[in-house]
Amino acid sequence: MYLITGGAGFLGINLCRYLLKRGHRVRVLDIAPFDYPERRSVEAMVGDVRDRGTVTRAVAGVDVVVHAAAALPLSGRPDIFSTEVDGTRIVLEAAFSQGTERVVFISSTAVYGVPHRVPLLEGDDLEGTGDYGEAKILAEKHCLRSRAAGHCVPVLRPKSFVGPERLGVFELLYEWAYEGRNFPVLGRGDNLYQLLDVEDLCEAIYLSATLDSVRVNDTFNVGAKNFGTMRRNFQTVLDRAGYGKQVISVPAQPAVWTLKALEYLRLSPIYEWIYDTAAKASFVSIEHLENVLGFRPRYSNEDALIRNYDWYTLHRDEYRGKTGISHRAPWKKGVLRLARYFF
Repeated sequence: MYLITGGAGFLGINLCRYLLKRGHRVRVLDIAPFDYPERRSVEAMVGDVRDRGTVTRAVAGVDVVVHAAAALPLSGRPDIFSTEVDGTRIVLEAAFSQGTERVVFISSTAVYGVPHRVPLLEGDDLEGTGDYGEAKILAEKHCLRSRAAGHCVPVLRPKSFVGPERLGVFELLYEWAYEGRNFPVLGRGDNLYQLLDVEDLCEAIYLSATLDSVRVNDTFNVGAKNFGTMRRNFQTVLDRAGYGKQVISVPAQPAVWTLKALEYLRLSPIYEWIYDTAAKASFVSIEHLENVLGFRPRYSNEDALIRNYDWYTLHRDEYRGKTGISHRAPWKKGVLRLARYFF
């Protein structure tokens, strides 16, 4: 049996579907209810990874834990650190005390901070940007301690991943494209920027969960094999919308200063790691994952964005008037709701 923490989230539901298709039994643990059509096919628990009793019950009889629960960057610092750091420690301790074979930890390339060179390698220095990046670094240290104690703890560092059920910051792009607007890019937009399809991330998780424990007991970057520039990423969605709209360059540094001020005033959902990396080359090497686990990503950046945009067009009315701080919800746009009228 698999346990997915954060199983009601964007990655969680896609991984549930991936595992169910392969005949696996799945249990999910999340603070949010599991409100998908698949709820009759999984064992759903509502609870917090920071509660040891809840986690102990959740890991009972489980072979593999995929620890994907996280408080995302729009959450407050106390929630981020208690969920990412304390929650990870509790999950690891509870799982291995109950005889779980391995825990696959979903980290983030945010642990590298703003890239100073590319491609980023697993052995590069960790300089997490913001509370989220810093907390993921500390959570990884708990994983390394468990690994040193003789346990199997694969750590995956995915690039920003998109696909069915993904909204969050990408909903800004999809909404403007759907409405027939142009979309801004910081600077010229010729910086290479790697993304990842959620289906490919599920494949990497599955390899980490099923291959020999000696091979998988390591840290791996995960990203698309084929990717282009930030301008190309955005233009792909505008072209899919079919209005003939274009990506519009805006001066990078003034835009970053403006976004920084708006974030400070709580008038924009765009946080530090997004605006500090958006105009820079940002991609990781996936050679380690390819060579050790035989990972072969199926989707390019463009494929992944088109899949996500098509899902958005089919489901956008379900989210009308709703906002949240997870990847599954549209973010409260603040003054950016007005900015779209300039494009």
